Amino acid sequence: MTTEANDRLLRVVNPATGETLDTLPAATAREVDTAVDQAHRVFDSGVWAARPPRERAAVLLRLAELMERDAEILARLDCEDAGKPITECRTGDVPGAIESIRWFAEAADKVFGRTAPTGHDHLGLMSREPVGAVAAVLPWNYPLAMAAWKIGPALTAGNSLLLKPAEATPRSALHVARLATEAGLPDGTLAVLPGYGAEAGRALARHPRIGALSFTGSTATGRRILADAAETNFKRVSLEMGGKSPQVLMPDALDFGADLIDDMIEAAFLTMGQNCTAGSRILVHEDIAAQVVARFTAAAGALVIGDPAKPDTRTGPLISTAARDRVSRAVDEAVAAGAVAHTAGLPTGLHPHGAYYPPTVVVGAPDGSRVLTEELFGPVVTVQTFASEQEAIRTANATPYGLAASLWTHDLDAAFRLARGIQAGVVSVNSYSEGDITAPFGGWKQSGFGGAERSTDAFAQWTRQKTIWIRTR
Repeated sequence: MTTEANDRLLRVVNPATGETLDTLPAATAREVDTAVDQAHRVFDSGVWAARPPRERAAVLLRLAELMERDAEILARLDCEDAGKPITECRTGDVPGAIESIRWFAEAADKVFGRTAPTGHDHLGLMSREPVGAVAAVLPWNYPLAMAAWKIGPALTAGNSLLLKPAEATPRSALHVARLATEAGLPDGTLAVLPGYGAEAGRALARHPRIGALSFTGSTATGRRILADAAETNFKRVSLEMGGKSPQVLMPDALDFGADLIDDMIEAAFLTMGQNCTAGSRILVHEDIAAQVVARFTAAAGALVIGDPAKPDTRTGPLISTAARDRVSRAVDEAVAAGAVAHTAGLPTGLHPHGAYYPPTVVVGAPDGSRVLTEELFGPVVTVQTFASEQEAIRTANATPYGLAASLWTHDLDAAFRLARGIQAGVVSVNSYSEGDITAPFGGWKQSGFGGAERSTDAFAQWTRQKTIWIRTR
């Protein structure tokens, strides 16, 4: 994790060991200004924006090929910077990022305009044009994958993109920028600005010449970005923020056997629970609650905790010792108030300075406790019971967030009722899933604002609609 926010350096730290991996210059507000000026010059020149869509696609497809070539480098950078298990990076994050770049590139000439239903003496044409100089501010939990979600549609649409990675995890985005140059992207079309949110991030949010900004991160930071945009140029802002996602298990859920427990474990503990869609609240019908808790806690206790660079590790460290201590305090508070925490603890032999916290299942947390209400961003899940569908829906919706949910039942009617009743942007049935690149991703309530990621819907964040009205004679 980075430290000493008042100096001009970013210290990138391995959360598994506490050792410094790299020290980088932190972008200043003045350097943001310079990058914005260059992005505008490049955009206005038309060297990228005026290229035919298929030519832009060819460059981005070459970028995807180079990322594939350097897949192991990218996986190791995210593993080291974020403490993510290397197998998760190799099999999930890196292939997903490559797929995102490739998919949006292939969609370059497949996003069509419209015509208005006019009379014979008029023609109404609606087209989408790139915004110009745009920005994206990234989180640290999926450094490469989230960069690709922004780079793909923003550059495919013809914009010049300024990308600010999280302070803790800048290196994979920097490597992608070098690959983009190798792929033939014009200089200044993609600028990666490692820096602190308080300076570089805020400079992007307040800059009068940034036309659109996409942010993934905390709800608190999203609020500040939205306020900054409102106080300056009313730039288009899209926010993908926090979550407190429920996993709803109906009375027949145990019929899914090992698939149920495997998906519940992934939902709860993928990326050590540092995942905005993490299924951190298990809502289980009272008839099967005891069996679910027994099977789930046994599976959680069997997860391999260790060095994220080892292929068999399933649970690595949290992003920092501060994050670990925050999670620990929330669990301790719940236990002090009467909850029971099930955990197998940490194995021996972990690095003494690693930010490790064991997978933990909290049962009986009192209403209002932080483990139930706050996005802890750690390997902690709570278990609550319900007696009816209506109670399950009420409990699922008892949160200011609305990003994702999963539900398990063979009853198709019940599945539709629950999916319609739960207030979330993505609801998976009989699986833990966010969908794939073809499906929009975005939250409700305090989880999302202003746009969706993935699918052709993502282009709306990075383009402006223009109507051309022609009178014919």
